[in-house]
Amino acid sequence: MRLDTYKKTVCVAGASLLAGLVSGIFTVPSHARDFTMPVKYGYTFNYDPANEVDVELVLAVDISQSMDTEEQEVQRAGYVAALTSDEVLEAVKYGPIGRIAVAYMEWGGVDEHFMVAEWMVIQDKASASAFASHIAEAPLRQVQRTSIASALSKSVELVQANKYNGLRRVIDISGDGPNNQGGSVTQIRDKLLSSGVTINGLPLMMKANANSWQAMLNLDHYYEDCVIGGPGSFAIPVRSKEGFEDAIRMKLVMEIAGLSFEEPLVRKVSARKPVRCSMFD
Repeated sequence: MRLDTYKKTVCVAGASLLAGLVSGIFTVPSHARDFTMPVKYGYTFNYDPANEVDVELVLAVDISQSMDTEEQEVQRAGYVAALTSDEVLEAVKYGPIGRIAVAYMEWGGVDEHFMVAEWMVIQDKASASAFASHIAEAPLRQVQRTSIASALSKSVELVQANKYNGLRRVIDISGDGPNNQGGSVTQIRDKLLSSGVTINGLPLMMKANANSWQAMLNLDHYYEDCVIGGPGSFAIPVRSKEGFEDAIRMKLVMEIAGLSFEEPLVRKVSARKPVRCSMFD
């Protein structure tokens, strides 16, 4: 049989089969036409367009003991200023949907997670100011340990449990030291990435010149190799208190707009050995 004749035969047979199935579905005995699905088997679909957002963003902020009061105040002020800045609001405005959902969580050791600002939609100056006010007015806390692994796990829980539907899901984690509690940070990270999130980092290196262990560790390299991951992930090191606000603002604009660096700020080169991520786990 020629190929074209075979194809025609298959198409005719397929059409006949489909017609038969449709006829079988819609041509039913008269006594069955009045059948009504029991209420308990009914389906409801609650759709709220207000829950559609461009990004679901968790701001996970380190409050471990190595962060002194001044650094925490700088950190808080930096987030407040960045969230209400014209640059961030413009990035929100020009997204496909024009709004984002944000939550602000502080973290320390295993299971030490504090919700400073619950999930809220930011779409204009008023909503941004309302969200930022929760951050500005919350009391400062300080805890002893640093469990990046636990903070990442909790952040993903927050994303999965909220009511929003984002085009992207991003965890923005900041910290001034390596994971030292809660198991392997890289194993936890790799497991969490399968949920579809992107993890970006903000390594705080404001004490690098005065703190020998932090300078020797090269925290920016640690975050690149051991913490961040997912599509378009990046890390922006903060090397001075004066530069904190600028770093946060740039990071938020990139996350909201879905941008990434053409050339990453932290680059692997042949002369640099990979960081041994488990050295403090």
